[in-house]
Amino acid sequence: MSNGTASESDPKSPPLSKTDPPALKKLAPYWYPYTTMAKERWLGREILEIVSTEFRDRSMEYYRYALESGVTTINGKVASPDTVVRNGDRIENVVHRHEPPVTSTPVKIVLYDKERDFLVIDKPGSIPVHASGRYYRHSLVEILHNEFHFPKIYTINRLDRLTSGLMIIPLNADLARSLSAEFVNGLVRKEYVARCRGEFPATEITCEEPLLTVDRQMGLNIVHPDGKVRAALAMPRKSGGYNSLQHAKTIFNRLHYDPATDTSVLRCRPMTGRSHQIRVHLQYLGHPIANDPVYSEERIWGAALGKGGVDVIPCEHRAAPAPPPHLLSDDSPEALNLKPSDDTGSPIPPDLANEGYEKSRMKLLPRETGHDIGMGSPVPLSSEAVGVIIRLRNMKDEDEDWSRWRDVVFRAKGTLTPKDIPRAPLPPQNRRKKGGPSLPQTPIPRDTSLAPQLTQAEALTRLSQMEAPPPAMDPVTGTLYCSECYLPLHPDPKPEKLYIFLHALRYTTSLGCFETDMPEWAAEGWKWDQA
Repeated sequence: MSNGTASESDPKSPPLSKTDPPALKKLAPYWYPYTTMAKERWLGREILEIVSTEFRDRSMEYYRYALESGVTTINGKVASPDTVVRNGDRIENVVHRHEPPVTSTPVKIVLYDKERDFLVIDKPGSIPVHASGRYYRHSLVEILHNEFHFPKIYTINRLDRLTSGLMIIPLNADLARSLSAEFVNGLVRKEYVARCRGEFPATEITCEEPLLTVDRQMGLNIVHPDGKVRAALAMPRKSGGYNSLQHAKTIFNRLHYDPATDTSVLRCRPMTGRSHQIRVHLQYLGHPIANDPVYSEERIWGAALGKGGVDVIPCEHRAAPAPPPHLLSDDSPEALNLKPSDDTGSPIPPDLANEGYEKSRMKLLPRETGHDIGMGSPVPLSSEAVGVIIRLRNMKDEDEDWSRWRDVVFRAKGTLTPKDIPRAPLPPQNRRKKGGPSLPQTPIPRDTSLAPQLTQAEALTRLSQMEAPPPAMDPVTGTLYCSECYLPLHPDPKPEKLYIFLHALRYTTSLGCFETDMPEWAAEGWKWDQA
């Protein structure tokens, strides 16, 4: 451990850890303006196709509805569903954020070295490092900004949202660059602990299978011969560094086996840093992490749980996604118009009744035909890989009570009406002539017929006592909906479902050797409640 210490009197010291079982930390929904410059993979594509393939929290009907409501602008002008994104475009989208709950276990600062200007933290499982998808205030970056008041941090190494454990976070750019080079060149020795299925071999096992990300939406990675190869920078070989091309490599050692749960606790040493590397390598070896909701799920992979990987023979076949039967019947008020040519009788909101809206409803996009599967993959997908992605998507929808298929915004009485939204000035890199003027710094008109909503500033100052506006209920089905954006609401997850048995235990760098406590689930004799 480094000789730097965090003072107990330091205002940036973390709150004391709770001894109570982890509970949920929740945040009331709020309107939020999200600004981004056009990404390369978006160029030349229509905005509706982009948002519907990049995100899948809402139905196609909702994305059309939101665009026609005028909450998305490109270069300061309202975008329609068929607006084509060009190089240099600045896109601003106003969304009603429903952030998923995260664990109430606090982020722990293991070390705050003021002299060398860096942090060592212990991240709980369930918290993503960066804002992504539905997560923003519940991301590690925002927590360190808003709760610990660090103005600038550099997240040079990341942990998966479900993974807990140690992260080293520089607080200045020079240290960030030098430490990042150590990670890139394999000069950082990393040790993790995991609890996997079955009786892992007692001898040391090394896995060097190449890994590839094949679905960006679901974050799915598989073993594939075209997986990434790391080319280390030309520098002297030191303490585990690699100067040659190298596929993902992980070394596993069993610590102990528990016959009561048929699980093994392992020491894992990843020599490279691929996405989901330990999780996918353990799955390939036939010992996936015991509670991994993706790589250890029979509903997705079958009884073999992906042991030995999936086949890689390309397949062009795709099928349109379909909701569960109980939401597909003709008499269901929640059934969506999946085939625009069919007359389902679903009314068009008065504010949206125009030629452009009708045109957008008549055009099937990749997510409606199933051809969005594989759009983000660098290689053609096999039929087995396609099946895995379909089952993974369906399982996620089912676990969330098919909320995406219960989207009934087409029965709403008017357009989306965001409340007062404070808009901060654009950062320097976004002040571009190509992007056009920013949206005016004036609040969007209120619709007093909707339930009251705190502004973003009010939400931050009243975070501890915030409560969401009362939901609306469909009188026919009893389904609850957000009274602001009509999002179907589903029950909170159980706290034990918010993390996996994978923990970053120890990092050895030029700054020193840093470690966290061993997680409780790694102890011999630990009782696993699988109810």
